[in-house]
Amino acid sequence: LIYGRMATEAKYSIIREVGRGSYGVVYEAVLNKTRSKVAVKRMHCNVPENVELALQEFWALQSIQRQHENVIQLEECVLQNGRAFQPLGHRFRKSHSHLLLIETCLKGRRCMDPKAACFLWFVMEFCDGGNMNEYLLSRGPDAQLNHSFMRQLSSAVAFLHRNQIVHRDLKADNILISHKRGSPIVKVADFGLSKVCQGKGNVNQHRFSSACGSNFYMAPEVWEGHYTAKADIFALGIIFWAMAERITFRDGDTEKELLGTYICQGKELIPLGEALLENPNMKLQIPLKNKKAMPADLCELLRDMLAFNPKERLDAFQLEARIRQISY
Repeated sequence: LIYGRMATEAKYSIIREVGRGSYGVVYEAVLNKTRSKVAVKRMHCNVPENVELALQEFWALQSIQRQHENVIQLEECVLQNGRAFQPLGHRFRKSHSHLLLIETCLKGRRCMDPKAACFLWFVMEFCDGGNMNEYLLSRGPDAQLNHSFMRQLSSAVAFLHRNQIVHRDLKADNILISHKRGSPIVKVADFGLSKVCQGKGNVNQHRFSSACGSNFYMAPEVWEGHYTAKADIFALGIIFWAMAERITFRDGDTEKELLGTYICQGKELIPLGEALLENPNMKLQIPLKNKKAMPADLCELLRDMLAFNPKERLDAFQLEARIRQISY
């Protein structure tokens, strides 16, 4: 990536591609000056839907005033317009109006010249452990590690909700692992479907209507299109339960084995949120496999995270407190 008024050499060098999806491409790269590793995510802003995904991630990550150990750290964002590269401010030390102007220009530009190369490059901290799904499935069950991950994730989501950010696509694939300090540290990533709520009130008072996320992690109310930030807690409940008992399913599109809980109807796997919507009185069988693997207070916690009625479900701040007390 070359940018700057008098730039004569690249600031970053791309080493290899590490991930690809409908959202764009992720590369492993190095900062040439220090040779330190970074992850670079390139999002192609060629159609309105892609522009919206890139901007959602942009707004979510720039709105965080201070960093959290368990949320992916963004170093900078660079707008590529043809062969020109424009940095959008290191750690986003720019005014709100400046960022809004960039969004307006980016959206307007696409309407005027849809064929021109236009990308947003996100330069982020590098995580050497891959995603949580791959990490856990490559290891045997470990209650101590599971509890550590639960504690870290509950802290991360409470931090996001405190900062008025609702992730809306929490799943093991969107959580990265770093070994920088020896023991594994989780990092919540992929904010393309996130929403930054306006105002300073309780994040749980904001209502959303666009159903989004991954089917197996969606809360019942998301399927209906009327939900709040508590949908993130339901998704975490799915992750925690699957992590504790190593419950997996095979993704129909990619054939990948993924951590996630579900309901079996014959040979068909039904997402838990969808099954609860059809039968709100359904009693969840927790634990599903081995009673010795899960203490009673963890089973109760999962039921409180997966409650059909959002009013009866824990919020992120209650979860953060409860997770410290379980005997798991």
